[in-house]
Amino acid sequence: MASPTATGAFVRAVRKFAVQTPAWVDAVRYDTKPDECFDITLVAQRVYGDRSLAIVVFAAAGLDTMEQPLPAQRIVLPTYAQLNNIKRQTGYLTDEEARAYASLD
Repeated sequence: MASPTATGAFVRAVRKFAVQTPAWVDAVRYDTKPDECFDITLVAQRVYGDRSLAIVVFAAAGLDTMEQPLPAQRIVLPTYAQLNNIKRQTGYLTDEEARAYASLD
């Protein structure tokens, strides 16, 4: 389980990625759909195949709370590989991920 400090760093890093990634850089550019307005986990499922990654959508969309409606917009999301790099850089790792990375070092 990630610490609150790591979680904050992760959210800021994903938001920075979403805002500062130029159009020519590889990323997922996702147009939100009406049924996702009150359930951002649907975006996480559709993009990453994992509803638990809703925090990525939350951060990229610039939402203030998880309960805030997701407006119709294009969201720039990191690819799965970019997401894993952001997680590693910010320390936002599950115990399993941390063990896997530790075994590589």
